[in-house]
Formats: sequence, structure tokens, C-alpha cells
Amino acid sequence: MSVLLAELRPEATVVSPDRAHVVSFDREGRLLTYFAAGRTYKRSLASEVHLRVREGGRRVRRVLDVEEALAVFREAYALAERAWREAGPALRARLEAEVLRWTPERLWAERERFLKVYKPISILPPDQYFAVVLQATEGCTWNRCTFCTFYADRPFRARNLPEFTAHAEAVRAFLGRGLALRKGIFLADGNALALSLNRLAPLVEAARATFPDRPVYGFIDVFTGERHTLEEWRALKTMGLERVYVGMETGLDALLAFLNKPGSRAELVRFVGELKQAGLGVGLIVMVGVGGRAYRERHAQATLEALREMPLDAKDLVYVSPFVEHPTSAYARLREAAGLEPMLPEEVEAELARLAAAVRRLGVRASRYDIREFVY
Repeated sequence: MSVLLAELRPEATVVSPDRAHVVSFDREGRLLTYFAAGRTYKRSLASEVHLRVREGGRRVRRVLDVEEALAVFREAYALAERAWREAGPALRARLEAEVLRWTPERLWAERERFLKVYKPISILPPDQYFAVVLQATEGCTWNRCTFCTFYADRPFRARNLPEFTAHAEAVRAFLGRGLALRKGIFLADGNALALSLNRLAPLVEAARATFPDRPVYGFIDVFTGERHTLEEWRALKTMGLERVYVGMETGLDALLAFLNKPGSRAELVRFVGELKQAGLGVGLIVMVGVGGRAYRERHAQATLEALREMPLDAKDLVYVSPFVEHPTSAYARLREAAGLEPMLPEEVEAELARLAAAVRRLGVRASRYDIREFVY
């Protein structure tokens, strides 16, 4: 006999009508996740459905097509209706008011609403998947790293204050009561914090005015980050900036040059020290497997040496990210021309575990960052 389990959280509704199924909805009643007999479905704000399942001992990921997505929506909302029939007064009231007013077709139509508010959101750090993303900029100021294809579809541009304020208001309207899930603000796209303080400060203030009491986060690279003075970083900290994410990639200068990544190990160490002096947290992203077998040991050694030189503390984290080579990238062409042999997936996983353990021995938090798992 199945037993209905449910959680009425302030930020979400979770129901499990039996041991094999769990489904969650935001406070607008939109599907968030659906677990069904070993299969995990995650719906993005654009109503893309991402499937995660283990097959033959390996993890399989794919985005469902429209008909498959609609079928998942029908299943998930049928479970909600089944829960409603068995529910007590509080759960029944919430399901009626929020969840059961949706149809699969209406949920799929959220895609059009999303695209009126956002340009594609290419990537976020894992701890920011439930942030309020505000696109202060589009694209990346550099956009020439050989391995990166995230912003190949758009030139860099910055929003002016009236445009950004309108965007923030549109995001708030789109999220509705789903905003309860989102505890921070992430200023996107790839290098939004590179804007001059005169341009950036009003955007941060507008973001905090629209979404009060939420800390602010964002990406920056070393090259443009060093253009801000220590006093400017301190001013941004006062305005609500909490943590800065930097694509460190590696501590090995020769590998940085191969990746066409601006900055050096010495510049990165100096920059992180300045961010820490300003009272900011730092998120450093290290790619594991980049450069292949030829660079494996030098990459790991130089990266750990660089991390030892940084004044990292409990506010900070190091993301170890399994490198994913895109066949159309400049990196793929250059690697092949240089005769660099890629590491096998199991070698990358072993190296990731080794590097994460070494980072933790330094007293710094380390966490996995798999770009293939990204859903917003």
C-alpha cells in the first residue's frame, strides 16, 4: 500500500505518492524536478527537460524533445492530481491554488516567456543554479579562450541602467512566487564584473533595489579584474557583492598560453589576494584533464602551488571541473595539431578525485563542477 508523503516548504511543494516517484514544484506551481524509478528529470525555466539516468554503469544525460517533455509534464501533474485526492486540507489547498492550474501545454509555453526576458544563459557556478540571474552584460569581454564556446553566438555588450532596470523588473515578474527559491543575485553573462565601477555600481544598486537583501555574485577574469582598484572592490563589497568567480583553469602558465587565457599564475595570486583584502569570497574554477596526459602532472603541481600561495579561507571554494572538449572548438584543433593525447574519462575522474583531496588538505573547500549538469 502506498503512503502519500508531502512537504509544504516556503519555497516549494514536494509530493511523493509512492516510493518510486517524487515530484517538486515552485510556488508558482511550475514543475522543478521529477524522480521516477531511477530516472531524474529537471525542468529549466525555459521548460527544457533534462534527463539524468544511469545505463550500463555510466551516467547518461540528454535534453528531451518537445513530445517527450510534454509526456513528462503530463506524468508529473497526474501525480500531483493523485496526491490531491489523498491529501489533507493544507496540501490540497496548495495544490489547487498553485500546481493543478497548470497544463503541459501551458508549462511548455513558459519557454516563450523566458525568451522574452533572457538571452540564453550559458553557464553558472553550481552554487548559483538557484540564483536570480540578471544579465548586466551579454557575452564575454574576452571570448577568445580556445576551449570555450559558451558565448560564441553573441558579441559582448553591456546594458545601460534603464535597460537593466527594465530587465530586472521583467525577471521579477517572470519568476513570480518562484522567487522564494532564489536566495542570491548572479550578475551575468561571462564577465559582467569587468565593467568600470561607474557603470557597474548603478547596476548592482538597481539589482539590490529590485531584489532586496540578496547577496550579489558574478564572474570575472584576472586580466580585467585587476583593472579595478582595491578601493573599488571594497566599494562593491559594501554594495552587496559577496563572491567573485574566476576561471583559474590551471596554475601552469604554459598551459594558460595554450588555452589563450589572459593572465598568469602570478597575476592570479595577486588578484585573489586583493579580493580577499576587500573582504570578498572567491570561487576558483580548475579544469581537470585539460592539456591531456602530457600536461597532467605539471598542471596539477602548478595549480596546487598557486592555491597554496593564496590567502583562501572559509568563504572560498575551489571547483574542480572535468574538462569537456568541444569538437568544433579551437582547442580541439590545436590539441590535435600539437599531438596531445586526451585523458580517458576514467583518468579524468581519478585525477579529479586526487586534486580535490589535495585541495581539501590545504584547508579549502573543493567541489565538483560538471558543466554537463548545468540547468537553469
